[in-house]
Amino acid sequence: MPLTINGETVPDDLLEQEFEGIKAHYERMGSMSCCGRDEEFRGYARENLSARVLINQEAERRFPVITEGEVDEALERLVAAEGGRAAFFAHAGLTEADEPMVRQEVAAGLRVDRLMTELWGAETAPDEAAERAFYEAHVEDYLSTEEVRAIHLFKQVEKVEDRSPLYDKLRELRRQARAGADFVALAQEHTDKEDKQVDLGFFRRGEFMEEFDLIVFSLEEGEVGPVFASHWGFHLVKLMERRPALPHPFAEVQEEVRGRLVAEHRSRSTRELVDRLKAAAEIAWSPPPPLS
Repeated sequence: MPLTINGETVPDDLLEQEFEGIKAHYERMGSMSCCGRDEEFRGYARENLSARVLINQEAERRFPVITEGEVDEALERLVAAEGGRAAFFAHAGLTEADEPMVRQEVAAGLRVDRLMTELWGAETAPDEAAERAFYEAHVEDYLSTEEVRAIHLFKQVEKVEDRSPLYDKLRELRRQARAGADFVALAQEHTDKEDKQVDLGFFRRGEFMEEFDLIVFSLEEGEVGPVFASHWGFHLVKLMERRPALPHPFAEVQEEVRGRLVAEHRSRSTRELVDRLKAAAEIAWSPPPPLS
């Protein structure tokens, strides 16, 4: 038996598309491998499509009449956003012969918009006390990005036979620095960078290659790290300063906090509506028979 919600059948291809989208999302997040969670993802797909069908059904029940003029206006906005009718239909993988179906979809979307507007209530911003309370409860979400400042000694490797001598040379320079030698002076004297700019200033993770970040951000202030290699050569780094991640002032992130509160109100209201609709709905589904 296919998935049916209050007698309305959900096409199998829609379920499959939803499943594939969910699976691809988790694959991008790197939280799965192969097919071990397929049944879980198919369950998510059924839940998602059931919620959408229930919302569409409720919207049609509450707002059955959408005028042709309203559909015309909404469709023209969509067409204009795509740069014209030809581009609109081509982007959707349709032809102008499909316009009656498109108009039905537009009308359904207008009904859902009205339902959501009624559900969410008037768009009033949360008061500042609520915003501050949310900010304080989620302050870890509003931290600045950690930054470090480092001095960098780089030696280029042009020949394979140079690798061992250069590596030993940098090890010796590291020993000198750890014994108290001026690392800035050592770096400027021995670097292979033409401009002799060894002070990298402050930077964040991701601004340099990954192997560089792994070493530098693991150091303590004043520490000279181990000699390490990259595609370009050998590196020796001293961490000079660290700017830890600190909370942004409330005034700087107030708009973002307000947006999150509004989004959470909408999400919570929508979940509550779906739960009520599910409780009163007739939903039936059974898995397809196994392949012989």
